[in-house]
Amino acid sequence: MATVHIQRGDSKKTVTESTTSLNSIPPLGVPKEEKRFWFQRTNNFSYDAIATQPSVFDDPQTAEKYQPRDDWENLHRFDPKARWTWSEEYAIIRKCDWRITIWACSMFMALELDRANIAQALTDNFLEDLHLTTNDYNLGNTVFKLSFLIAELPSQLVSKWMGPDRWIPSQLVLWSIVAAGQFWLNGRASFLATRALLGVLQGGFIPDVILYLSYFYKHHELSIRLAFFWTMMSVADIISALLAAGFLQMRGVLDYAGWRWLFLIEESTSCALITLVVGLFSFVLMPAGPCQTASWFRGKNGWFTPREETIIVNRVLREDPSKSDMHNRQPITPRLLWKCLKDFDLWPLYILGLTFQIPATPEQQYLTLALRQMNFDTFTSNLLSIPWTAIHIITMLANTYAAEIFGELTLISMVGQIWILPFLIYLNVADTANASRWTIWIITTLLLGYPSAHPVQVGWNSRNANTVRLRTVSAACYNMFVQAGGIISSNIYRTDDAPLYRRGNRQLLAILVTNIVLYCLTKAYYIFRNKQRDRKWNAMTPKEKLDYLSTTTDEGNKRLDFRFEH
Repeated sequence: MATVHIQRGDSKKTVTESTTSLNSIPPLGVPKEEKRFWFQRTNNFSYDAIATQPSVFDDPQTAEKYQPRDDWENLHRFDPKARWTWSEEYAIIRKCDWRITIWACSMFMALELDRANIAQALTDNFLEDLHLTTNDYNLGNTVFKLSFLIAELPSQLVSKWMGPDRWIPSQLVLWSIVAAGQFWLNGRASFLATRALLGVLQGGFIPDVILYLSYFYKHHELSIRLAFFWTMMSVADIISALLAAGFLQMRGVLDYAGWRWLFLIEESTSCALITLVVGLFSFVLMPAGPCQTASWFRGKNGWFTPREETIIVNRVLREDPSKSDMHNRQPITPRLLWKCLKDFDLWPLYILGLTFQIPATPEQQYLTLALRQMNFDTFTSNLLSIPWTAIHIITMLANTYAAEIFGELTLISMVGQIWILPFLIYLNVADTANASRWTIWIITTLLLGYPSAHPVQVGWNSRNANTVRLRTVSAACYNMFVQAGGIISSNIYRTDDAPLYRRGNRQLLAILVTNIVLYCLTKAYYIFRNKQRDRKWNAMTPKEKLDYLSTTTDEGNKRLDFRFEH
């Protein structure tokens, strides 16, 4: 957000507003500090109090510097004088959750069902039937993630040009067709080809949805919604494991392997009849924005009343005026793309995206195969892959809420690395060859149940972008680095290191320790950058600050009145 952070009174929290408007804010009703989550609201909290928060739009002198562009799609609902109550605001948030977030989560579940069944297929001699080695399996994961990575940025650029409401449904329909075709895999070449196609078609889906959700929510609300978004991925993993436990029992039916039925039936039921249907319905259930919900399917009056549209637009814009600097169908030019890519202030987050998941990813990819090697049968192996997912859901949600409640992004994100540390140490020092298989399962389950920082870091990246164009590109770049980390992860456990993977576990431990250092360096970097800005900004007189706002060519997070969150 292109404003400075200052402390008001004796509050422990910060309020974001322009220092040049402190003495000229018109009355906003009874001052109330926002209670972001329902469990923070006591009996003394008044739902009828004014919820409109102070912003740069309250001062005529600064307001004109942040006016939305003339072709912004929500301009007709922009009203700096609009006021609303907490009751109205919370009601509209719930409505957005039902209309927007739940459908986004449904789409992500469809994506993950297609991705998860490859791990379940391993329990039914998938590699042996296709004459593949674990290195071939690693290569397949690498090809998928590399294709996914390569498609990220082009997909984001297409989405920004077409609009995510058109592009995301198209992706869903296309990959559902390819996913069902895995029934006919016949060897290494077809395995690698389908992995590549799925990666290309699914790449960009996640940052596309993140950009879309940012139209409706404030920053802290987006982080929580993203936590539930990734929770649905874990729910899909549980559903996939349950379905696989049944479908893989069909080995021998019509002389086909059970994993083939898994791909055909699960993909036919959850892709052709779910992913395909979800994709088709997405064409009519995804409005272009909060003020474009009217259609033949959604009703001629749309989902929101004019009053509700005004609240959605102004509450989001008052927090972050940069969300009106691009039209939602405006393409990103090559010059703007290059400008975004060389924004060095976001690279610390990209580097974290590259490495933070690596310590847990190989164990996740090989869990079902390891369970089979420990002589658990196919059915049991699939069921034993469920508990860690349930734990992961709880810890990830708790981690995300904690980051927003305490206003600490870096250290809360680092908690996941500290969680994994003792379990990785055990895998490195214990005699796992002679340990009980149940002990190994418990250790691995607890390791994989770590609190993922993914939702926090995605929201963090969005906050520190401070423009729509940079938010669009940086979301893709961040996810590209995450996929690159997945490529690294897919090549740590190697055939010559099987079955205990001692070399691989040493490498994972080294990466984890490096991650802890990287989190500390990231926090130090953003503190340093903010102090640099403070020195320059605080040295200006009020008139110089207004002159700066009027004449500066600085954009986004390069503005002197912007502070990085950490």
